[in-house]
Amino acid sequence: MSLPGAPLAGWLLAAAAALAYALGAAAAARPGARRHLWAMAPAWVLHAAALAWGLVGHAPHFGFAPALSMTAWLVLTAYAVEHQLFPQMRARAVLGALGALAVLLAAVFPGRALHVSASPWLALHLTLGIACYGLFAAAVIHAWLMGRAERQIRLAADLSTTLPLLTLERLTFRFVGAGFLLLSATLVAGWLFGEVLYGRAWRWDHKAVFSLLAWITFAVLLLGRARFGWRGRRAVRVLYAGAVLLLLAYAGSRFVMEVVLERLG
Repeated sequence: MSLPGAPLAGWLLAAAAALAYALGAAAAARPGARRHLWAMAPAWVLHAAALAWGLVGHAPHFGFAPALSMTAWLVLTAYAVEHQLFPQMRARAVLGALGALAVLLAAVFPGRALHVSASPWLALHLTLGIACYGLFAAAVIHAWLMGRAERQIRLAADLSTTLPLLTLERLTFRFVGAGFLLLSATLVAGWLFGEVLYGRAWRWDHKAVFSLLAWITFAVLLLGRARFGWRGRRAVRVLYAGAVLLLLAYAGSRFVMEVVLERLG
């Protein structure tokens, strides 16, 4: 029986990464020890190997699922760095589950074949876009941690294992600010150099419209925080709305083309 999606080597790497994530998440569920962070290291390496195989393996492919898988890997990378600075930050179980689902999704839906004749600048443009996804995904994770911290405060729970709320808020908006800069650069590059990158000038398709709506949403969020002091639930709601729009811009449109239209056709 042949497996759907990726070739056997890709499936083996994805399955190994998902298993390593599951083991790391199980270790993270136990109380305490710092060594639990390193339980995720094999999963992180295997995940990177699965991504590399999809891009430079026997038949390089890319699409919505590999983009989401790269986003998850970048979020896990950011978390590993942050955990060295803020050991109280604990989201390994959730991020382990996210990594396992993302790497398996990319094996099921590896995307479409990459064209050898594509512009070499296209790789840089895609890198900017994926990095932008990763930064905003990290912001969403931090916003979720903010919500969890607020609930713990209301319930008078033990906060010794949680980052202070103001620290989480500051980190969230640092990720939003960095993601906004990359999103701006990605949009400007697509607008000015679309013909070089994609062989056609900029056009107002679904991806462009959702990307611009996401940019406007994040701009409003940053302006609202700077001018009117937006914080808490209001700011988080706007962040979530922008993240959904950005998700629809590339991953959503590619999902429709690669899965929905493919099956209807």
